[in-house]
Amino acid sequence: MTSALLYGLLGALFIALALLYASIKIVNEYERGVIFRLGRVIGAKGPGLFFIIPLVDRMMKVNLQTVTFDIPPQDVITKDNVTLRVNAVAYFNVVDPVRAVVAVQNYLVATSQIAQTTLRSVLGQVELDDLLLKRDEINTQLQQIVDGVTDPWGVKVTLVEVKDVELPETMRRAMGRQAEAERERRSKIIHAEGEREAATSLGAAADVLDRSPGAMQLRLLSTMAEVAAERNSTLIFPIPIELLRFVQSLTDNHANAAGPAVAEGEDSVEVHAGTTVRPATLPNEANPS
Repeated sequence: MTSALLYGLLGALFIALALLYASIKIVNEYERGVIFRLGRVIGAKGPGLFFIIPLVDRMMKVNLQTVTFDIPPQDVITKDNVTLRVNAVAYFNVVDPVRAVVAVQNYLVATSQIAQTTLRSVLGQVELDDLLLKRDEINTQLQQIVDGVTDPWGVKVTLVEVKDVELPETMRRAMGRQAEAERERRSKIIHAEGEREAATSLGAAADVLDRSPGAMQLRLLSTMAEVAAERNSTLIFPIPIELLRFVQSLTDNHANAAGPAVAEGEDSVEVHAGTTVRPATLPNEANPS
């Protein structure tokens, strides 16, 4: 009797320890335990230590950390009929552990599938240029659509980012030619603007030099100093433009003065600039007899 009683006590102690072990639950700070009692959910507990009723309650742990999910590459046809291969990344986390367990069978798989289908649907409605230039707007649209679908599941999608866009080789070459033509157009525009600004500055400088003759002389001396600083055999003799104008005016005045004097004689003689005109001697005047 003593041995049987001892074995019974040991068995009862073992069962009590097993039930106590089954009733003690510990969840981490980033987890929650959803409790089901006889198949009915009674709420989420945690973090830390708590007790459940063995054989009556059942607990499911839900991770509340942000999940980084790589969306597999998707073959997409854009609005302008360009075939692309696009992959993306999604960031989401559970905000309501009860709904994440009750409302959907597997929230990880469900969120992954809705992200893939939304990526193909949205990118199929935009053109290639918009996909390359308006990436932030497309990412925001993807996040809003996916988050609207997963919100009843207690899942919050914080970000959906298009990570890589693979273009066909022919499209890459076409875009390269387009970019080269665009750069050439910009270079021509910049060159034309530089010529216009240079012409404007030269015109302003000419006006200043025209109003100040001394400034022209100073400019000539400065240019001579720059040339003389170099090791060469070039000699520069600046001739003022006014001197050339004075010589030309003297020549014109002499031609104009000689013209009327010759016109008074009996014979008309053509006079050229710089030519000395002498009156001709008639034969009768030379020999009076």
